[in-house]
Amino acid sequence: MKQTILQVEGMSCGHCVGSIEGALKEIGVQGKVDLASKSVSIQYEETSVTLASIKDAIEAQGYDVK
Repeated sequence: MKQTILQVEGMSCGHCVGSIEGALKEIGVQGKVDLASKSVSIQYEETSVTLASIKDAIEAQGYDVK
């Protein structure tokens, strides 16, 4: 299992957390959002999902992955 932390701009509230975590869950990724650090800690299997698809899922919710 691969673990990484992504910096995400545009998050400001609990709704943002739910949107991102929900989008990640839909593609089979475990994610935990930290609003204070504007980051998302994720765990995923490289055989089933790519880092690019994870970024796409977050950006589709209206956030900017750095």
